[in-house]
Amino acid sequence: MSAYSAPVIEADSKGEFYEELAAEVRGLLAGERDPIANAANLSAQLFWMLPAVNWVGFYFMREGELVVGPFQGKPACVRIAVGSGVCGTAAAERRTMLVPDVHEFPGHIACDAASRSELVVPLIKAGEVLGVLDLDSPDLARFDLDDQAGLERIVDIYLETIS
Repeated sequence: MSAYSAPVIEADSKGEFYEELAAEVRGLLAGERDPIANAANLSAQLFWMLPAVNWVGFYFMREGELVVGPFQGKPACVRIAVGSGVCGTAAAERRTMLVPDVHEFPGHIACDAASRSELVVPLIKAGEVLGVLDLDSPDLARFDLDDQAGLERIVDIYLETIS
């Protein structure tokens, strides 16, 4: 057990939690324009602050496929074809994928067998898909529409900061 514990955001609702988290993320990323540096800090912050997640990270579009970027969790799949798995589908369809049970998702790519649910938010700037933010949980149905809305807002903050 680590001597460190995650800071606590006092909130009465998930919506309020994500408002506070968004404010923290805005401060964390302020003044830095590098997409990799901000992705590294953001993935660490989300992994640290969100309960019941076993992987949080980025995949970036490189030469027509998604390539793993900064993340927190076990080693990950390095390359994902656009249209494959949850991440590739989110990139291809240009929309957030909220998957309560990854074993029910056709073509799911199991990088970590412990993952049971997933939320993937595409990174779209100036009409271009730059990649995705991927969150996995060992719990079934860990993510809901409040998580989706909160994390889409956090992705918007990330996209505002990068050059």
